[in-house]
Amino acid sequence: MKYFITGGCGFIGSYLSRQLADEGNKVVCYDAFNNYIDPLKSNYSNTLAMRLTELKDKAEILRGDVRNKGHLLRAIRKSRPDIVVHLAAVPIATKANEFPEDSQGINLNGTLNVLESMRELGGFERFVYTSSSFVYGDFEYEPADENHPTTPIDVYGGTKLCGEILTKAYGKKFGIDYTIIRPSAVYGAGDSNLRVTQLFVQNALKGKPLTVFDDGAERVDFTYVKDTANGFALASKSKKAVNETFNITNGNARSVLDLANAVKDAVPEAKIESRESDFLRPKRGTLSIEKAKSMFGYEPKTSLEEGIKNYVESIKGNKIIW
Repeated sequence: MKYFITGGCGFIGSYLSRQLADEGNKVVCYDAFNNYIDPLKSNYSNTLAMRLTELKDKAEILRGDVRNKGHLLRAIRKSRPDIVVHLAAVPIATKANEFPEDSQGINLNGTLNVLESMRELGGFERFVYTSSSFVYGDFEYEPADENHPTTPIDVYGGTKLCGEILTKAYGKKFGIDYTIIRPSAVYGAGDSNLRVTQLFVQNALKGKPLTVFDDGAERVDFTYVKDTANGFALASKSKKAVNETFNITNGNARSVLDLANAVKDAVPEAKIESRESDFLRPKRGTLSIEKAKSMFGYEPKTSLEEGIKNYVESIKGNKIIW
């Protein structure tokens, strides 16, 4: 099979691209190499170098922005992939809310451009759209399955849900088979977007405290990036996954304090401190992964403690502490 992956050199995309290539597939990574973190606070150049070093001999790498439909269309036409996986996006909720115009341009209009390119060219087996657990907003019940109400409370969740609606509309109107995937709190080596897991690991290794808010009671379905990538790969190949939506997570929410303790286990000298929060985030928890398990055998393998240990060892080994 030949895959065209937008955001293929990104955090999740680089892991997925490597796995698919290792499985014998041809992979084209289409990436704009955007970064929304202050360069003075970011280790983006180091993490990008690590991703590209591991990708350069396994995939074709093209620079391109999904906001530029003409260039995107030409790239897809030249590549002639069987499957298009759309991962390109403003990568985290905080930055999507800070840069709403970019969120509209990439998360929404970029998705439209990919779908329109596929409509014009035709002949594809599947479109895999990357959504988010943020489309659920505040969880009304746990574990939240794919039928949970979708009531996002921020720009990120809103644009991701709009992309789902566009994907389904193009599927019905123009016969583009699709699979929608909703990840949650992905973590691991190669992240450069200052998610809480990256902040905790970096701070621990630099001798700075790990700050938990409201005693670290917030619960999140943290998912190790290799498990996420494997879920994407399985879903993209499964005939049962056509025109379906799946949660691809660990399936077991853990508290932020659990995360801090896992980091402390990996870096014993780390110190944990608590503060009161002054920001709004969706009330989340465990997502159900029973649908993905039953339909194509998805089974996450990595506990939070094991994943954080792997993360810390990789950061040390690659010397990308910032």
